[in-house]
Amino acid sequence: MTHSLAPTGLQLRSLIKADGELEISLHEVPTPEPAADDVVVRIEATPINPSDIGLLFGAADMATARVSGTPARPVVTAQVPDRAMKSMAARVGQSLPVGNEGAGTVVAAGASPAAQALLGKTVAVLGGAMYAQYRAIRADQCLVLPEGASAAEGASCFVNPLTALGMVETMRREGHKALVHTAAASNLGQMLNRICLKDGIGLVNIVRKPEQAALLKAQGAQHVCDASAPTFLADLTEALVQTGATIAFDATGGGRLAGQILGCMEAALNRTATEYSRYGSTTHKQVYIYGGLDTGPTEIIRNFGFAWGMGGWLLFPFLQKIGPEAVQALKARVAAELKTTFASSYTKEISLAEALQLEAIAVYGQRATGTKFLINPNRAS
Repeated sequence: MTHSLAPTGLQLRSLIKADGELEISLHEVPTPEPAADDVVVRIEATPINPSDIGLLFGAADMATARVSGTPARPVVTAQVPDRAMKSMAARVGQSLPVGNEGAGTVVAAGASPAAQALLGKTVAVLGGAMYAQYRAIRADQCLVLPEGASAAEGASCFVNPLTALGMVETMRREGHKALVHTAAASNLGQMLNRICLKDGIGLVNIVRKPEQAALLKAQGAQHVCDASAPTFLADLTEALVQTGATIAFDATGGGRLAGQILGCMEAALNRTATEYSRYGSTTHKQVYIYGGLDTGPTEIIRNFGFAWGMGGWLLFPFLQKIGPEAVQALKARVAAELKTTFASSYTKEISLAEALQLEAIAVYGQRATGTKFLINPNRAS
C-alpha cells in the first residue's frame, strides 16, 4: 500500500570528477516504490557524522570550496589536490548518495504484514543515502522508536550507539577488563562514558583540551587525560594502573598517540611486574584505530615489548562478525535507553540546501566537539 506521495524528492549527492573537482549538489529523484517487504520512510532527521563527512567531501581541500546555483539548489565545488586523487580513483565519475543513518515516518509500505505493520510509525534506519527526502528500506531493517520519541531523538540510533557498544563488546570478547578511548569528548565518547558508568567498566578518556576534560568530568567520568597537558603521559600511565585497561580505540589515527598508549600500557603493567623480561610484559596490549582525525602517518616507538597489536576496527564488519542475534540484542538496548544512555545532542538543525552553505560547512566540517549538525531533508530552507 502506498499513500499519496510527491512523485519526486530531493537527494544530496557527491561527485568527484576526473579533473579533480568535487561537486556536491541536490538531485531530484523519483520517490521510491516499496517492494513487498519494504517501507518508504519520509526522512525527518539525519546526522552529519565524521564517516558521512568522509564521503561527502572525499579528499577535497574545502578551503577551496565555492558555491553556485540558487539558494534552493546550491552547488558546492572544491578541488582535490593532485597528490590525493589516487586515493579517490575508485569513486571518480560516480555521483554518490550520502548519509549513513536517519529517522522519520513510514509513509508507504509493501504488501507484507511486517511492512504494513510499520505504516505511520516513527522509525530509525541505517543503510546509506539518508540525505534524501524519501528512502525505501526493508521493514526488518527498521528500528521502531519508543512511544513519544521524535525522529530527531532517534536519528543517531545506529552509528554512535552501536560503535560504543561494539567497543565494549570487543573488549569483553577479547578478554580485556577496561578500555581507553581517544577524542573522548565527542558525542560518541560521551555515550561510551555513560555506558561504562552504567555497566561498571573502567574507561580512560583521552581528550585534547582542558575544557573537554571538564565536560567529561562534569558527566561523571573518573579517568580523563588531557593530551595537551605536560603531564599527559604520566597521567595516562596512572589511569591505566588504576583501571587495568589493555585495549584502546583511537579515533585520531595519525601521529604518535596510538604508540604512546601502548607505551603507557607497558609502563603500567611493569608497575606490578615481579621480574624483569627483556621481551616486555606478556600481557597483550591492543590498539584499534577506527578513525582518521589526524590524516598523517601513524608513528610508533617500540617501547612496549612484543605482546601487542595495532589494527583497524570498523562497525559494519564487527556487526557481521557477531551475527544477527547479537546485533538485535544491541539494538534492543539502544531502543530501551534512547533518551538516557544513547541520547545525542546537536548544534543546529538544517535543511538539505542549508547543508551546502559555506558557513555551515565551515562549522560541521571541523568535526570538532560541539559542532554536530542534524539535517532535516523535509525542512524548508
